Amino acid sequence: MAAELLVSGWRSIPVLRAFRNEHERIRRNGSGGCDDPFCVQLLQTSRAIGRKVEDVESIVDRWMFQRPGKWLHLFRRRGLLTAISRFRALGGRSALVSDYPATAKLRALRAASLFDVVVACGEPDGPRRLKPHADGLLLAAQKLGIEPAACLVLGDREDADGEAARRAGMGFQNIHSWPRALRW
Repeated sequence: MAAELLVSGWRSIPVLRAFRNEHERIRRNGSGGCDDPFCVQLLQTSRAIGRKVEDVESIVDRWMFQRPGKWLHLFRRRGLLTAISRFRALGGRSALVSDYPATAKLRALRAASLFDVVVACGEPDGPRRLKPHADGLLLAAQKLGIEPAACLVLGDREDADGEAARRAGMGFQNIHSWPRALRW
């Protein structure tokens, strides 16, 4: 994927970098009460680099969602997905909470069936604030019908996922602390 971006999408790299920078800025400062932080991120990126929001959205969609889709299943974290599958086989319920649109990526990963609920920014009924705010986690627990204290959040960022879990009153496990076989 990186090679594909360098060869045929190198002009998109500054846009993608600016988009990620805006994401972190929104994470720190909020989205001004907007209902969709993903839309705010697109708009702020557009303003920051002086490009039409439609152009930014097209580049982001192409290089962060569409083109990676054909490669994602090859690089899925099999150990993690197997652990989720086993948990569900024992009667567990699961949700995916993401600061980015996630449904198409789950389909590309061939993992959509592993989640009872998807709560993602940029998708219908997504959270109004990015992690470390607990909005998305609390919404997922509500949709699952599970008390927050009975939830365990698996994440890869202590500052975002871990802090959101603490604010929601949920447990947290950083997947980077797991044995390599479970992570991959």
